[in-house]
Amino acid sequence: MLMMRGVRGATTVRENTEEAMISATQELLKALIDYNGIEEKDVASVFFTTTPDLTAAYPAKAARLLGWNDTALMGMQEADVPTGLKMCIRVLIHWNTSKAIDELVHVYMNGAEKLRPDFFYPKNKVVLNKESIEE
Repeated sequence: MLMMRGVRGATTVRENTEEAMISATQELLKALIDYNGIEEKDVASVFFTTTPDLTAAYPAKAARLLGWNDTALMGMQEADVPTGLKMCIRVLIHWNTSKAIDELVHVYMNGAEKLRPDFFYPKNKVVLNKESIEE
């Protein structure tokens, strides 16, 4: 039975440039796709958010460049929280799947694992490029 599931991921970038933002978002999307076996035909929509310090590009462009042309994409800006992680791109994929919720793999990379310290159990979270971008 298919269920709508939300698969999360986040990454950070070192600079506010289109190249950095698109490259990081593509890397994150590819990891989410690979770890979960996601196919565009099963995706209902994708939300992308950026912190207020990222203004050089729309992260959704990364999905279009990967060939996701039939999926609804939406970009938003995160709240400007003084203690929040800077230079961060977040993704939430709404995906129709038969996988159970504990089979989903959420991906945090390039220092973004700081967003979810409660997710440090290894069962359904992957941390890639663990070194922090934020110095």
